[in-house]
Amino acid sequence: MSALHPGVHVLSCPTRWSDVDENGHINNARLVGYIQEGIYDLLCHHATAVRQSLFPSGFIIARHEIDYLEQLHHCPEPLSVRLTVERLGRSSAQVEVNVCREPLTFMRARTVVVARDRESGRSRKLSQNERRFLSAFMSVSTAAPGLVGRKAGPVGGAATDTARGGAWAASAQSQASAAASAAVQRMTVRAGGGVGSPRSPRRRCRASAG
Repeated sequence: MSALHPGVHVLSCPTRWSDVDENGHINNARLVGYIQEGIYDLLCHHATAVRQSLFPSGFIIARHEIDYLEQLHHCPEPLSVRLTVERLGRSSAQVEVNVCREPLTFMRARTVVVARDRESGRSRKLSQNERRFLSAFMSVSTAAPGLVGRKAGPVGGAATDTARGGAWAASAQSQASAAASAAVQRMTVRAGGGVGSPRSPRRRCRASAG
């Protein structure tokens, strides 16, 4: 974690002259490399990950979603690659990566990282220690209401999030019930020609005399 950015993993990453393309800026494909270097640094080089032997068989990149926000040019000042965890699944984590050089953010990415099983080479369930480690980089403010497993706040944060989730669900259920009731009333009005009005008799089709 960074002292300047609590709850954020930060990798200082220099650009290279060889990364510059014919347009004079850092190539977009090279920017993807900064994302992967940041994730590798978090999962494999972080002191806690090394001490607890987390992700012993590495990980798999399942998805990149990237917004290129500014043109990035080569200069001596290194980039700041900042990572936060947005969501945890059974075997995966969605990580937001921002590539910055103050005051600009050049690229923002959402990357899905999947824990790898050594024997099969496929995904595996995250261990409790891995979930605890990743949760330390998760912001409570970005947690979806009622989502279990988010990082707890300073004082009973997890319980607070659960309560908010229950309130949100109750509100949604109330709104759905009201909408359903209104729909039934509209159907009654249309079918009866008005609330409480007698239904007009149906006209029978007369057979054509030919």
